[in-house]
Amino acid sequence: MKAALLPLVFHPHYSIPFPAGHRFPMAKFGLLAEMLRAQGILTDRNEHTPAPLSLNVLMAAHDKEYVQRFIRGELSKQEEKEIGLPWSEWLVERTLRAVSGTILTSELAFQHGLACHLAGGTHHAHPSHGSGFCIFNDLAVAALAMIASGRAKKILILDCDVHQGDGTIAFFKDRSDIVPVSWHCEENYPPIKQTDGINIAIPKGANDEEYLSILKSTLPAILAEHQPDFVFYDAGVDVHQDDRLGYVNLTDQGILERDKYVIETCVGLKLPTACVIGGGYDRQEERVAWRHSLLHQAANQVWQEYF
Repeated sequence: MKAALLPLVFHPHYSIPFPAGHRFPMAKFGLLAEMLRAQGILTDRNEHTPAPLSLNVLMAAHDKEYVQRFIRGELSKQEEKEIGLPWSEWLVERTLRAVSGTILTSELAFQHGLACHLAGGTHHAHPSHGSGFCIFNDLAVAALAMIASGRAKKILILDCDVHQGDGTIAFFKDRSDIVPVSWHCEENYPPIKQTDGINIAIPKGANDEEYLSILKSTLPAILAEHQPDFVFYDAGVDVHQDDRLGYVNLTDQGILERDKYVIETCVGLKLPTACVIGGGYDRQEERVAWRHSLLHQAANQVWQEYF
């Protein structure tokens, strides 16, 4: 049975107690939920809450020892520095819950055709280490779980975050059933890029028109060539002109058009599509939460048209 409203996934633990002034905008997840409720997009009828994460599912993707050391708070100072988030029991709960949320989003997308997470997109996490504010790679964990369950045979991970999804690529460099595609600013983090997967360079300073032109000239051909039966979409908003870590100049309207184009293209091909929010950085956390809400606005428009 089709859901009457676009399925959305959220948990109040996504925003946790966090050091004031930290570079990572931890409050943005809770603010995003508030904004979507105010817009009437998130309601009691379409809000889905992820259960605690199965560690077996997590360890089917990530190195078992790395998982255990993170959970116990045994990462080295250097490992913690690479990740950039201060360890706490709250961080463990938040991290595991968000990965569970992306798995739930993929299950809802499989069931209904489209679903969105209010978190996710931790694409810098590698199989045995974290980096760039990413501890575990929710996209990799969820994609592997979809394949293992038999729900999908061929998955494309479409990553429009401004940074290359280097961790995701590292997970799947030897597989043909999960293909990561990364549209990213070449002159940006991470300093060493992965060369596997499909990489499409976005020029530094690209505006709405330039960005959308590149996307529209590449996405249909990639979908036609690889013929996936399931799609993950990482809708990072660090492509925004005011993002602190971006180097690309999209406006709110450009991001909305990007998200609507990707989702509409996939849904139009009857591909179940699971969306995650990816990166977005601004000292004004309300601003970055608003930019993330553009994904859910776009998905909601597509939902009204197609479902």
